[in-house]
Amino acid sequence: MRILVTGATGYIGKRIIPLLLDQGHTVVCAVRGKLRTEKAYSDEENLHVVEADFLKPDTLQNIPKDIDAAYYLIHSMSNSVDKFHKLEEECALNFKNYIETTNVKQVIYLSGITNDTKLSKHLLSRKNVEDTLKSNVYALTVFKAGIIVGSGSASFEIIRDLVEKLPIMIAPKWLNTKTQPIGVRDVLAFLTKGLGKQELYNTSHDIFGPEIMTYKQMLLQFADIRKLKRYIITVPVMTPKLSSYWLYFVTSTSYKLASSLVNSMGIEIIGEKSNINQFLDIKPITYKEAVKVAFAKIEGNEIVSSWKDAFISSRNKKRVSTKYLKVPKFGCFKDIKERRVKDENRTLEKIWAIGGENGWYYGTTLWKIRGYLDKLVGGIGLRRGRTNKTDIKTGDALDFWRVLLADKEQKRLILFAEMKLPGEAWLEFQVAKGKVYQRATFRPRGLWGRLYWYSVLPFHGFIFNGMINKLANA
Repeated sequence: MRILVTGATGYIGKRIIPLLLDQGHTVVCAVRGKLRTEKAYSDEENLHVVEADFLKPDTLQNIPKDIDAAYYLIHSMSNSVDKFHKLEEECALNFKNYIETTNVKQVIYLSGITNDTKLSKHLLSRKNVEDTLKSNVYALTVFKAGIIVGSGSASFEIIRDLVEKLPIMIAPKWLNTKTQPIGVRDVLAFLTKGLGKQELYNTSHDIFGPEIMTYKQMLLQFADIRKLKRYIITVPVMTPKLSSYWLYFVTSTSYKLASSLVNSMGIEIIGEKSNINQFLDIKPITYKEAVKVAFAKIEGNEIVSSWKDAFISSRNKKRVSTKYLKVPKFGCFKDIKERRVKDENRTLEKIWAIGGENGWYYGTTLWKIRGYLDKLVGGIGLRRGRTNKTDIKTGDALDFWRVLLADKEQKRLILFAEMKLPGEAWLEFQVAKGKVYQRATFRPRGLWGRLYWYSVLPFHGFIFNGMINKLANA
């Protein structure tokens, strides 16, 4: 099938594209700015990128007419709280008007569960979009999900921020609101298995996990999986605005997103049962299982990929684990440096020879001390060295790092720390346009992780400066 994916650069869009490609479909991605996206997909024969802004109807002519199905994954949650519902309705109407002129037989829309008569602006907007998308020309299939649990999702990262930052939480009363979370892998299963099923034409189904939980229970179970003792005290005095500021200042989210989430979290969202699980042969996993799967991704270094779900087949793992590899940004500390280089090839060769007997080019004694400290607490230290003095391959051990990406064509090297740390750490090198870029990223775990980062910050100042200067002057 030839399938249109809107919202292709969003959380679900990025994950569903490789699944569709893996199933043998041809995918057309509609994005507002195609240059960067087109470059990322340059060697995908069955993927085409078109530039289309659904707030500008004239740009929709770039979408081909010969498409069989479409995914509507456009959401404006982080836009202006006061007008996002108008923008969403306008996008949906423009999409519908154009898609009715194509060969599309089925449109699949991912919405939110809206079974309560009192809806937040966000959920009311999604219901309004569903009504707008209904058509006499094509069939509409709607899947309504609750809180989506998966590495990189807004809800997952906000919960992680709260749990890992705050041993004691004085929290708003909406933490006692009940909801029905669902794992992202199950959401993707519903979206892909529902494609082309005529029995689902012009139907709507709530999709949710097997448990009804409060947000407080979600936080405590998350803490239990992370082996962190947390205490939560809910107070009735926080207004929605005050709650939004609380979420904004405590976590890494934006205020607009925090406000949208708070408005939704104050309303109980329980899914309406149907036979959709049996019909599509899907058995959703529990909340704890979904969180464990997410951390398995993080610990297996798959979280750094733009495609973060486990549905990828083995023959596509190279595509998933190398080409689209990106270091996380959410809730991370960063040390980013760049220098002009005298000779790009010489600098690249020096990067490819880093570690082992060659050392780290600056502050060698301090690197050795860090290795000894790691061994004292049961870590691997620097004893692994490297397997080859001049060559590095993806998957290699390199001192107390693991090579996630070694691509000389891209001129990129990404390392993941396997030393004992109160968090996760990445070290990335890239040579491009006459410069060398060096990025150290640390995702702290709890209070100790933050204290660790600030305690080593003074050493980073001259170690990382010295290292990049040596690389630049190669």
